[in-house]
Amino acid sequence: MQTELFKIWFVPVTVLDIFDILAVTVIFYKAYSVIQGTTASRMLMGLILILVLSVAVQALNMSGMIWLVDQIRTVWVIAFVIIFQPELRRMLYSFGQSGLLRNIIKLGIPDYVNEVVKACEFLAKRRNGAIIVLERTTGLRNIIETGLMLQAQVSQQLLLSIFNPRSPLHDGAVVIENDQIEAAKCLLPLSQNPYIESSLGTRHRAAVGLSEQTDAIILVVSEETGKISAAYKGILHRNLTPTELRNFIEEVISSGKTKGLWRKIKRQKSRILEPAEN
Repeated sequence: MQTELFKIWFVPVTVLDIFDILAVTVIFYKAYSVIQGTTASRMLMGLILILVLSVAVQALNMSGMIWLVDQIRTVWVIAFVIIFQPELRRMLYSFGQSGLLRNIIKLGIPDYVNEVVKACEFLAKRRNGAIIVLERTTGLRNIIETGLMLQAQVSQQLLLSIFNPRSPLHDGAVVIENDQIEAAKCLLPLSQNPYIESSLGTRHRAAVGLSEQTDAIILVVSEETGKISAAYKGILHRNLTPTELRNFIEEVISSGKTKGLWRKIKRQKSRILEPAEN
């Protein structure tokens, strides 16, 4: 028998009820954060409408409508699972990366981070321009769909091949989800921040633009200067060494915060209003 805490009108509320509500809220929040900005979000809204309609017709005891809604609901749920497997996989992965589970199970830094950092270091030495998106919890399906699907294992050699100036894929961004290169030659939204220097290069403006809309980490290698930058939450961190880049990525992945590490790095490396680089 659960201990009653209080009542809402005539409905008793217990500790289990509060836990139940919190659990459902967290699940819905995680699901929405993963599929936000994708076609899955619109399909999910359709599924919710069908569920609401199902409750309404059952309350009104409309036998014909009950049968019809049940058939549609079954097909809709199955279609949702089949069509949006990547989003569901990403949602489960984001649960695994949540702060609560990370404190219980110490998750390591993904293996692909070293491959990405080594690729950026090599590209910087050769001054080959590049933009690499590391997806976190916000869904990027709408960005991935603008490029060419690859779904290949992340490796330094593959990244170097993609961003070789002679490669047809070198223009645009690479999107990495978990340990896979999902797509190349992707288009990113340009930042509309009025305080950004108008002469800022397209790659850097695109990196800042995506970081303003999602929690992704966007890495940029300038073909003009060979400098490495990283955009996160609307801030462009400039002139990073490979070690600083690795530390930055690891800290964001492990905690989602950068304040501890970046107190140690000079403030000019985080300035957005700097001379343009492509």
